[in-house]
Amino acid sequence: MLYFAPWKIVLVGLTCLLGVLFALPNLLPANLRADLPGFLPRQTVNLGLDLQGGTFMLLEVDVEAVFTERLDALQYALRDTYRDGRVLHRRSLSGGVLTVHLNDPAQMEEALARARDLNETEQTARGPQRTFEIEQPDASTIVITLTDVAKDVATDAALEQSLEVVRRRIDELGTREPSIQRQGRERILVQVPGLDDPDQLRAILGKTAKMSFHLVRGEADLAEALQGRVPADSLLLPQVDTPGEAQVLVERRVRLSGDRLVDASPSFDQQTGEAIVLFQFDPQGARTFGRLTADNVGQRFAIVLDDEVISAPVIREPIPGGRGQISGNFTTESANELAILLRSGALPAPMSVEQQGTVGAELGQDSIRAGQMAAVIGLLAVVVFMVMSYGLFGIFANLALAMNIVLILGALSLMQSTLTLPGIAGIVLTIGMAVDANVLVFERIREELASGKSPINAIDAGFRRAMGTILDANITTLIAAVILFWMGSGPVRGFAVTLGIGILTSVFTAVVLCRLIVVLWIRKRRLQTVPI
Repeated sequence: MLYFAPWKIVLVGLTCLLGVLFALPNLLPANLRADLPGFLPRQTVNLGLDLQGGTFMLLEVDVEAVFTERLDALQYALRDTYRDGRVLHRRSLSGGVLTVHLNDPAQMEEALARARDLNETEQTARGPQRTFEIEQPDASTIVITLTDVAKDVATDAALEQSLEVVRRRIDELGTREPSIQRQGRERILVQVPGLDDPDQLRAILGKTAKMSFHLVRGEADLAEALQGRVPADSLLLPQVDTPGEAQVLVERRVRLSGDRLVDASPSFDQQTGEAIVLFQFDPQGARTFGRLTADNVGQRFAIVLDDEVISAPVIREPIPGGRGQISGNFTTESANELAILLRSGALPAPMSVEQQGTVGAELGQDSIRAGQMAAVIGLLAVVVFMVMSYGLFGIFANLALAMNIVLILGALSLMQSTLTLPGIAGIVLTIGMAVDANVLVFERIREELASGKSPINAIDAGFRRAMGTILDANITTLIAAVILFWMGSGPVRGFAVTLGIGILTSVFTAVVLCRLIVVLWIRKRRLQTVPI
């Protein structure tokens, strides 16, 4: 029967009120939103790059560097195991191929066995797969390369880690709702609404930010290295922004990796007033850092970032607790930038910018105006059609449609979703689809009246018997929206979000809210006929 319990009326009213409250900030200027009481929502719908303007950048991850790093790690593991087995050899790594030349071919069997012991297993969809291809082209040579499966696994891992690092770095900039997605096998597309400085974005994303700590070799070794005789266990690295010392010779061995960093923040030296970066290690890193400084008091240690020495201080005393600072002629901006890079973590491989650009705010405003115009035209057309076709009941349907749009805006604001141009298209589509349920109900009421039922029974039967068809139609559309969101990306997801929200709100407003309006109208008059 056409009956609504008081608690249902209150629940419907509260739902509509919440929708209005969450949608209202979108209609208010920023100064009025700031003056709203603290208990009222202030968040608005986030506008995407195509509506707000901003910066986009296409990045390519150098996966070859990941492959080389894997082979380089194997190279040093081979050195240690061959040293234990007294296998005399020479190694070279070039073009993704690790070549081992044995001094004594008679040791080939021992060398192959030790190399195979180091061959890791990758867990893939096809089961366990070997990481390295180990071949013997002649009696004294071993050639080692990565397998295709290992390359695919390493590429996917590098891209996934790069996506996460890029996302953390952009979040540190304070921007909202960036779009970061994988494009193709080795590329990442980044879109940052509201950011109009691509150089700032490039500076943050273009650095690998791999930090490590090395001990510095003595002055005599440095003099030899500057003459071109760099020891095999050392690296000659440039030192940035340090007058009088352009290069530093450090041990190749990494004493402590920057992976152990848990925090970094810009600050100022209390004695000199210069900008510095404070850092903090995790417990294991703190213990290692404490031992490193305790065992090497009086020696210099280098802080290396992306193959450049950013600081090489002398260890004055042991540093317990895992806290330290980096100084190096930083400006306030560069110290903050370095802190962002260290907090967000290192990229697994270098990235190059393939394409970058900006979308002007004026273009975004044109898109908004076009979307608004389309929505208004669609809304007016639907309103006129419903009134002309169903009279007073058409007006009821239009009231429910207006609340439907309010609920969509409120939901988008509550979820802090990003509204893009395809998202506006989803809203326009929802406006047309929202009255489908009303059309089904009203046509069913007409059929019941034509069969001789009383007005009350015809209205009740119309809402009740049309419910199955309404649910079937909307559930199938909702399934399509979920699949679009799951399998799509970027603009497709934006369309799926607004379409999915619109389906849920339209069922609520067309069936529940419209029925409540009809029930309240019936209570105030004695029906003899139905104006439909």
